[in-house]
This record gives sequence, C-alpha cells and structure tokens, in this order.
Amino acid sequence: MKALLQRVSKASVSIDEQVRGKIGRGLVVLLGVERGDSEADARHLAEKTANLRIFSDEAGKFNLSALDISGQVLVVSQFTLLADARKGRRPSFVAAAPPGEAEPLVEKFIDYLKETGLKVEKGIFGGHMQVEIHNDGPVTILLESKA
Repeated sequence: MKALLQRVSKASVSIDEQVRGKIGRGLVVLLGVERGDSEADARHLAEKTANLRIFSDEAGKFNLSALDISGQVLVVSQFTLLADARKGRRPSFVAAAPPGEAEPLVEKFIDYLKETGLKVEKGIFGGHMQVEIHNDGPVTILLESKA
C-alpha cells in the first residue's frame, strides 16, 4: 500500500463537475493498494498519516501532525501509484490490487483515519475524478506500508 500525502491549504474532488469532497487545511492522500495488502497495512498507514509531523510550528519546524492542527483529510484512491514504468513506454499495473480487493482496504484506511478524530472526505472509488489541490509548501511525502 502506498500513500502520497500532500499538505494542502484546501482541496476538493469532483465528478462530472459536482463536488464530492472538500477540505480546508490538512492533507490530500492519494492511496494505492497493492496485491496482498491487508487491513494491518491500512491501519499502519492511517496511523502514520494522522500522526506524521509535516505541519510547521511557530518556529517553522515540522513538529505538528494533522491531529495537532485539527486538519482535514481528503482520500482519493489512485491505483496508478503502483505503476511500474521501468521497462518500455507503457506503465504496468500488475502490482495493483484488483478492485474487489482494493476498495474494501481503501474504506478501511478511511475508517481508521476517522477513528483518530480527523474529518475525512473521499473521492469515488474507480471514478474519473477531477482533484483540485492547493499544495502548501509544497510538501509531498510518500508513505509505504512495506519496506
């Protein structure tokens, strides 16, 4: 499982020009589920996401987490994070979990984030979405559940 975190001042996700999720200051999480990922992976990444200190304190140091700032989170499923483009000119997605395996784990990840007390919005699994991201910094961090 991979989570690409972007620290944002605001963000939204739309389908057919209809906003489906919208947040203020917090994180956009682009989430990719690999074959063989588990609920333990989803829990680990959710806890890491909620507690990762990537927000600045008064001294300008990364000492605050999304929890510390009462941030909001927008989760967007993105299987393309699992692309392997090392060979050829077309990326391979064989590492990505099939939809029936991936969707429940995306929902578990969201549930685990909500358990921390964070406000969480989400896109539509498998939908063609327009994501508007106001990256703050910019700060972008890649988290992986497997070393």
